[in-house]
Amino acid sequence: MKFDLADKVVVITGAARGIGLGTAEAAALRGAKVAVLDLRRDDVDRAVGRLGDKAFGLAVDVTDREELARAFTTIADRLGGIDVVVANAGIAPRGATVQGMAPEVFDRVVEVNLTGVYNTVLAALPFIVERRGHLLLTSSVYAFMNGVGVAPYAVAKAGVEQLGRALRVELAPYGATAGIVYYGFIDTDMVKVGFDEDPLANAIVDLIPPFLTKRLTPAQAGEDTVRGIERRAAQTITPARWAALSAFRGLITPVMDGIAIRHRKVHKMIRGFDARSAIPPRVEQTAEPAVPGACARVES
Repeated sequence: MKFDLADKVVVITGAARGIGLGTAEAAALRGAKVAVLDLRRDDVDRAVGRLGDKAFGLAVDVTDREELARAFTTIADRLGGIDVVVANAGIAPRGATVQGMAPEVFDRVVEVNLTGVYNTVLAALPFIVERRGHLLLTSSVYAFMNGVGVAPYAVAKAGVEQLGRALRVELAPYGATAGIVYYGFIDTDMVKVGFDEDPLANAIVDLIPPFLTKRLTPAQAGEDTVRGIERRAAQTITPARWAALSAFRGLITPVMDGIAIRHRKVHKMIRGFDARSAIPPRVEQTAEPAVPGACARVES
């Protein structure tokens, strides 16, 4: 049965721009009360202004567990409860190999993209169980694609996938649900910076069939995301053309790994990443998840 979002309270982290904002807009169009959480107050205010009278926003850092808990209590008090939570906030590192990436950058990406999702889940669970609601965790096709150049991002997204699967089972006795959304190529600022402005990352594109690299808009991705919420789907993959690769990952990804190992452009990319690793990568929290090959400086 369809999960009607009219007058439901939907909380989205990283909702001030990109896919998070696209998801917020799609939920608002269905009559939901949307709570926008993001790192910077100015960005939150702009997003709330776009969403209308039913929207409410707070500036929150998903790595601060206590701050998140307070934010969820505030939202529930202000809007009357919480029915849906989308753990969407994430960051992407500049392209680098594991040996060339500063350890603090690796740690920060995992802290935001995996521990930040866990923190969001912890804050959300009492409300989701109480209202028999839905938790949606943002992963990526990087959960099953090779993470060359952005290893901590791939590590985190694979971890998010496993967290979401566990929650799907653990919430079942309480009448609540959890799901995972996997994003491929979405036309966000992050992708534009990661691909269009970083020629080293282009080697990744050569490994992927062209029909998979066609980009969706953030609005299209947000609409797909909300449709998944309405179905209480265990998995939402957008663009949908990535679904077959996910289904047959055990057969396809080892072949793709083997191609990458021998691919001259990939070797050149790796050497290029290592050559520039003397320049410390810059990482900032953002409102949208990364996509295959994203090696970008990103801002919320």
